[in-house]
Amino acid sequence: MTVVTTGPVAALVAALGDAVVTDSATMIAYTRDQSLLSPSGHPIAVVRARTTDHVVTTLKVAHRQGIPVVTRGAGTGLAGGANAIDGCIVLSTEKLDRILAIDEQSRTATVEPGVVNGDLAAAVAERGLWYVPDPGSRDISTIGGNLATNAGGACCAKYGVTGDHVARITAVLADGRIIHTGAATRKNVAGFDLTRLLVGSEGTLAVIVEATMRLRRTPAHTATVVAAFSDAVHAVDAVMDIQAVADPSLVELMDQTTIAAVNDMTHMGLDNTAGALLLIQCDGDAAEAEAERSADACRAAAATELYVSTDPAEGDALMQARRVALTALERRGSTLLDDLAVPVPRLPQMLDAITRIADRHRMLIGTFGHAADGNLHPTIVFDAADPDAADRAHQAFDEMVTRCLALGGSITGEHGVGELKRRYLEPMVGSVERSLMTEIKAVFDPTAILNPGRAI
Repeated sequence: MTVVTTGPVAALVAALGDAVVTDSATMIAYTRDQSLLSPSGHPIAVVRARTTDHVVTTLKVAHRQGIPVVTRGAGTGLAGGANAIDGCIVLSTEKLDRILAIDEQSRTATVEPGVVNGDLAAAVAERGLWYVPDPGSRDISTIGGNLATNAGGACCAKYGVTGDHVARITAVLADGRIIHTGAATRKNVAGFDLTRLLVGSEGTLAVIVEATMRLRRTPAHTATVVAAFSDAVHAVDAVMDIQAVADPSLVELMDQTTIAAVNDMTHMGLDNTAGALLLIQCDGDAAEAEAERSADACRAAAATELYVSTDPAEGDALMQARRVALTALERRGSTLLDDLAVPVPRLPQMLDAITRIADRHRMLIGTFGHAADGNLHPTIVFDAADPDAADRAHQAFDEMVTRCLALGGSITGEHGVGELKRRYLEPMVGSVERSLMTEIKAVFDPTAILNPGRAI
């Protein structure tokens, strides 16, 4: 079925040709992200932009007609922030996928938003450089989407999130004007930091069409520690002790449910009897010494099994257990992935709450995440075709977020607010603060066409 191309759709087709999709069978692939329980609507068109001019034209047409625009990258989001809205234009940046420049001297890479995170990492690695932000979806998620949600990853505790690696951004405002933010310099305090405003704004302020990302030199050495514990409390004790003696690049946690799911899928031979598993990686010239100190901290916290490797290839293979955690849990049913961040000392309380909530609602919840910065991903596994199971999943999700807030945490550490968590935003940030956010949006997008009803 093809939508009749009249009015604004006809204007888009006339200006952009085959970049505009109106066939409903094709458009359905662009209507939602990976947030299973977030609502999605029906767009009037999908624009698969290939140039900045395509983005400018799309926004000018939408601005004149008052049509909402939902910008979409690879659709790997987990909060419904890229789901279509009834009557909207979905603006896809997936074909804006060029790496425009890699500057080894300044250690930057300039890219279009559709460049896949892992592709950028591989391209700069060939030159001895390292693009650090490493969300679990790095093999399929795009730089534009990472910027939109200020995506994190395993290395955040040591190296920061996506926003900590941005030098410059080129973006298009809702009325089609192009803006440039940031600077190529290492230091820049000229005026308000518009770059920081755009990063994490989930497509509600402007459409990013180009970004210059900072790079680092590839660490000369890495060392990996895998430690099993009888329960998550002992694992978190080890995390606290490690922070006193080392500065690992990542400390990843998996609970018993997740360990079992990963074992079933990969046959890696992880300890199925362990209550929790820590995967620790240290880098730099002191990597081996820091790994040994981390292993000692794990022993002191009553680790039941311990393994240390200084072989980079082996370390990468061990880390694969954590990378496939969500995929392994998805094999057991539909999933609703949460994204909670609590102060690291509060991890035991949050983990205990998750266990109690799972028992109370008769739900399977596998928890994994970034223990070094307190960012957990409790993943509810349920039968989406069963209304009762879906209702219990919603209740469990709500109770986990509520408990996270009570512990002084954040409703999202890296996935964004989107549609899924918007109702929790004001309880977290405050009514006056949320009003300020809506007023900032009105300056950038006075007709409120950019991803309305999302993020704030």
